[in-house]
Formats: sequence, C-alpha cells, structure tokens
Amino acid sequence: MASTYSALKFELIGTGEQSGTWGNTTNTNLGTAIQEAITGSADVTFASGTVTLTLTDTNAAQTARNLRLNLTGTSGGAQNLIVPAIEKFYLVNNGVANAITVKNSTGTGIAVPTGKAMLVFNDGTNVVDAVTHMSSLTLTTALAVAQGGTGATTDSGARTNLGLVIGTDVQAYDADLTALGGLAKTDGNVIVGNGTTWVAESGATARTSLGAASSGANSDITSITGLTTALTVAQGGTGATTLTANNVVLGNDTSAPNFVAPSTSGNILTSNGTTWTSTAPAASGGFDAGTRMAFNQTAAPTGWTKDTTAAINDSILRLVTGTASSGGATGFSTYNAATTTGATTLSTAQIPSHTHTYSKDSDTESIDGVRTGDTASLTTTGATGGGGSHTHTMTKNIKFYDFIIAAKD
Repeated sequence: MASTYSALKFELIGTGEQSGTWGNTTNTNLGTAIQEAITGSADVTFASGTVTLTLTDTNAAQTARNLRLNLTGTSGGAQNLIVPAIEKFYLVNNGVANAITVKNSTGTGIAVPTGKAMLVFNDGTNVVDAVTHMSSLTLTTALAVAQGGTGATTDSGARTNLGLVIGTDVQAYDADLTALGGLAKTDGNVIVGNGTTWVAESGATARTSLGAASSGANSDITSITGLTTALTVAQGGTGATTLTANNVVLGNDTSAPNFVAPSTSGNILTSNGTTWTSTAPAASGGFDAGTRMAFNQTAAPTGWTKDTTAAINDSILRLVTGTASSGGATGFSTYNAATTTGATTLSTAQIPSHTHTYSKDSDTESIDGVRTGDTASLTTTGATGGGGSHTHTMTKNIKFYDFIIAAKD
C-alpha cells in the first residue's frame, strides 16, 4: 500500500511499505516536517503583490508548514498573504512597509501591522486572532497610546499622555460640579445659583431669580456684546455689522437695508418712483430756462438775469387767474406820494336838482279906491354861484417792499 500524507504533509507509510528504508522517511517526518510545524521559521518575500503559499505531498521542507513566517521584501501597499485552508497556527512577523492580511483564498483574515508580530489561527475557513484573552500581562515597556495603552507607568504620566492633566485639561473634583451633575435635565430649565448651591429652575422662576422681565422689553439690558452674527431686521437689527459713514440708509422690507453713498459733491437725493439715488441736479437748478420769478433783493441770484425793462420799474404786482399781462401808466411812487385829489368843478348836471322857495303878499283895490282884499303866492329864487372847482385832501403812504423780476438763464 502506497504512502499517504497528512494535512501538514507528514508522510504516512503504508502497512508493509518501505522495508529497510522506513527509518529515513520517519527521520524526515520528525526532523523536517514536524520540526517546521512546531518551531520552524521561514522567510516570505513580497514583490508589490499578493503572495500565495501552498503545501504539496512531500515531507521535505515547505514554507507554508512553518510556525513562524517572516515577511520581507517590498509590499508596494497593503497586500494579502494567502495560506493553505487547513487548521494551523502561524506566528507572523511583518517586516515590510505596509500591513499584510493573512487569510485563506476565501474567508476573512487578520491584518498584521507593519513592524509588528501576531499569533493567528487558521481554522480552515477564516484566519482569526489566536489569543483574545489573557488573565494577566506584564510588559517591560508601557503600552503606547497608539496601541491602546497609556504609554506611562504612573497615574500622572498616563493623564499627561492622554491629555487629561487635572487643572489643565480637565477640571479637578469640585462639589459644585457634583451638584450640577445631579440636577434634573428637565426641558426648559435654567441652572441658577441660590447662594448655597446650584438649582434647576423653570423659565418663569429663573426670570424672577435673575430679576429679568417676564415678557416684553427688559429695561435692565443696557448693551449686548459678543454677538457673532448681526441681528436681522426681523430681530430689530439691521443685518449689518458696519454702517458706512455718511451713507443714507434705505429700508428693504425684512431684508438688510440698502445704502446710498453721497457720491459727487452737490448731488441731491432723488426718487425714481421705486427707490432713492444720489444724482446730480439738473443743469437749470430745478427751473426751466426762461422761468420768471420775483426776488426781494437788488441783484438777481446766480443763474438768473434781472429784467431791467423801464416799463417794469416802479410797478405793483397784480394776481390774476387768467393770462398774465401788464398795463397802467402811473408809477407806484407817484400814486403813493399824492396828497390831494384832482381839482373838479361841478357842472349843473353834477349838482343835485333843487330849488329855494319864498312867499310874497299883495293887496287888491278897486278903481274907486276901495280895497277889496289881500293875496299871497310862493315863488323861487334865481340861480346863483361862481362855478369854481374844488379838491379833497387824502393820505396814502402805503407800506411796500421792493422786488425785482429775474428770468432763469
């Protein structure tokens, strides 16, 4: 019967086989195959790719049979080391520049970090950690923080390495902290000191404790500092952190206001029916050329020309609702200086119609000298008068202010 081979490729001599030579086979099994599986170490060289180890039916030396695998060469990035799918321990020492995952051709594996050694177990399906628990562990050098330790052998050293120095990185024990930690985390509560300890109060109670208004305006607030974002218009602010000096602020509904810069000297704020802009005034100064106006001054303003027409001088103003015109001949000064009316002679037609009456008596006698009686009659006087003229005195002296008329250039 021919020899067969175990999973680790120990040669199993068939019954009655290898008469006279079986000792050589047994020696090779013991001195090579079994020794490799128990204490052997073999180098595994990487060349920027996956390395696959296999076992063949021979008890001669084979890399995959060794307990310790020493990884060397160039990894060229994280790689895989494929081992035979048999139950076996491996002590893997990773001497390449990247992590190497030890696994079967299928299943999961264990990544051995660069520069580290790990004991793994191949269960025939997956490669797993060989050790997951130790009842005790003694280290010559403290386990580094990067490896899950503290990197120190003292409490203070550990706190320093972990960034937990008391009084510097973390708060030392304090009774106030204990009190704060014991407060109920009720929604809406506020932490307030009551003079002895810290208590959690509801909003209304906290406002009373703080002396704040229960609602509406709070006259105790005189300033607000430390805002990182400007209050919006809806919050009573402007939405801006700066206001350019001398700019005009324009409302913009609930959005941040707009600003109008003064621009050129002499500009005026002008509405276009929608917003305001800084624009230069019209060349005519706001009045059309030829516009005529009265000014209570001797010289015309800049941009205007005084009308010195003789007919205008010493005239008075008349307000009309129709067409503007002029007229008359007597100057205001002449009229205002007159003290009497013109001389007038009343004509008969200008005298009211009237008469003066008087009575006249007469005696009547007959021819024979006998008086027969008296008679009386009324009659008028004759016209009389010199026909001279007369005047009336008067005082005018009307108060006045002088104006000129000027036309816009």
